[in-house]
Amino acid sequence: QVQLVESGGGLVQAGDSLRLSCAASGRTFSSYAMGWFRQAPGKEREFVATISRSGVGTYYADSVKGRFTISRDNAKNSVYLQMNSLKPEDTATYYCAANKDIKLVTTTAAYDYWGQGTQVTVSS
Repeated sequence: QVQLVESGGGLVQAGDSLRLSCAASGRTFSSYAMGWFRQAPGKEREFVATISRSGVGTYYADSVKGRFTISRDNAKNSVYLQMNSLKPEDTATYYCAANKDIKLVTTTAAYDYWGQGTQVTVSS
């Protein structure tokens, strides 16, 4: 089992930046691909970004490509999401998730463990 805790959310203005963190328990963190998802009120949870076990491979949703950067530090059992040039459309609860499968995936069903989420609100 993997326990995940997100942090770093907040209320910011359009154009600002935020850095989200996700801390994982255990010593097998490097065995999991990691992903970030987000969910706005009344909408389905959507894929944001994912990163491979080694951190070499990454993939982003078109809506955040060029603005967001996912990274990980396996020595610290942590994954991060650097969010720049934030837009009101980025407002959502952001979730960290762990995938024990080999492939990088973008669907929520493919992820085995989830954090509780952290709120990001971007005002115009």
